[in-house]
Amino acid sequence: MSQARAVPAVGIDLGTTFSVVAYLDDLGRPTTLNNAEGDKITPSVVFFEGTDVVVGKEAAKAIVTDAESIAECTKRDLGHRMFHKSLGGRQYPPEALEAFILNKLREDAKRTIGEFSKVVVTVPAYFDEVRRKATQDAGYMAGFEVMDIINEPTAAAVAFGFQQGFLKQGQDAGEKKRVLVYDLGGGTFDVTVMEIGGRDFVALATDGDVQLGGRDFDERLVDFVAEEFIRKHGIDPREEPNSHGRLWRDCEDAKRTLSARTKVNIACDYKGEAVRIEVTREQFHEMTQDLLDRTAFTTRQTLQAAGLNWEQVDRVLMVGGSTRMPGVYEMLKNLSGKEPDCSISPDEAVAQGAALHAGILLDRYAGKSPNFRIRNVNSHSLGVVATDAKTKRPRNAILIPRNTPLPVAAKRVFKTQKAGQRSILVQIVEGESASPDDCSQIGKCSVRDLPPDLPAQTPIEVCFRYHDNGRLAIQVTVEGANAELHHEVSRENSLTQDQLDSWRSYISGMPPASIRDSADFDFGPDPSLTTQPAQTRVWNPTPEGDLS
Repeated sequence: MSQARAVPAVGIDLGTTFSVVAYLDDLGRPTTLNNAEGDKITPSVVFFEGTDVVVGKEAAKAIVTDAESIAECTKRDLGHRMFHKSLGGRQYPPEALEAFILNKLREDAKRTIGEFSKVVVTVPAYFDEVRRKATQDAGYMAGFEVMDIINEPTAAAVAFGFQQGFLKQGQDAGEKKRVLVYDLGGGTFDVTVMEIGGRDFVALATDGDVQLGGRDFDERLVDFVAEEFIRKHGIDPREEPNSHGRLWRDCEDAKRTLSARTKVNIACDYKGEAVRIEVTREQFHEMTQDLLDRTAFTTRQTLQAAGLNWEQVDRVLMVGGSTRMPGVYEMLKNLSGKEPDCSISPDEAVAQGAALHAGILLDRYAGKSPNFRIRNVNSHSLGVVATDAKTKRPRNAILIPRNTPLPVAAKRVFKTQKAGQRSILVQIVEGESASPDDCSQIGKCSVRDLPPDLPAQTPIEVCFRYHDNGRLAIQVTVEGANAELHHEVSRENSLTQDQLDSWRSYISGMPPASIRDSADFDFGPDPSLTTQPAQTRVWNPTPEGDLS
């Protein structure tokens, strides 16, 4: 990885509140790229000003004057059909808004490294399969060829490993190190326990919350000031979008100030009335204690899932801009009994780790031996909806339990219920509950034109191939069929390929690529793929209905 590359190795941290781009320089070192404004981080904000689309710092400024035309925290809406509010009188899919951000990053980065298309994009470890697919689609719409998506805590651990010298050629990695990565970003929270040794990065367990981040800490300050304003003047400054936007911006600045000072004054004016409120660090800590407690609970649960105790953890690595809050450091110190490690940049580490992973993929594609290897685990159990033959109730028939090492193939054998059955519908869910209603619906896979005259109780084998980037492929084998039946998952809230192509042409000005996603970027078979044996259950598929 020390020679100059014909194709740059680029990693992108597509964050909820800020995004970062990094690449590997001619010496193989991960380097963060400045955007057009000269900053290393770009606000993940999109502003629709008439026919113009503004992304980044200038878009973020517009929140105080044009809040109704601003899209922020779009990442939290991934997996939904449309962004939660209209913009300029138009509804947008959240992945299209993410694509506008990625396109800005692409345009800015090429000023430094020239034209490029192959990238690795990061996602929260706790993202489900639907959100991962949406992220990959956003990359495609922005004109990228997304080689892979990688979990943010894993990327941070890779950056840490590089910094510690684990990735140097000929360098003895020594004993394995167990690292707990605590990643609190602007909009999501992840915790992952990893084992680093012999240039292998192996995730042991992961957990998180895609609706918890620094944004929620900001909101506590916003509500605190607004409630004081209501008590004094009887009106709510949050009821008007621009006033709300100004208050939110000021509270976000105040939160950062409280990381350096013990108190701050927040001013708020609305409809000719004004207040000036002093907030101490202790008050802020009290109003956000429950948020910190939620991260502490998840951290303990993840450590337990990894089968470890704190004495067996070598480092507690802090990642994400929100870890700058003093309360986070103190909480982790008290929880672990260790001094948290702040040695890597909380803003840049994820993108730099993604760039290192991009370098490995490009090396593999060129036939070179990889310098390190990543093994992730899945954050959610994967299963299909079935009806228990005994209880007649719908059940989540889990094929791949959470925290299973990836990539993995898992099989389960079902049986037809009726003679002559010609079709079945496989409904795929993610979640831990036995009830499908309590799980996330990923999509459906319809299997039609089954061989005629199949007897009842004919075995039908459903195989999930879950890749290490958290993307799912399905294979169905029917006894009596001449070949295996391969099917794309139909997702209710996903865009069609024609829609993706239209957005790609509109956002990035690029025609549809011949390589549409990382599934076509073939590196050959992965020798690490493990297969879980097929399990036969008494649940049976019904004609063009749920698996029963």
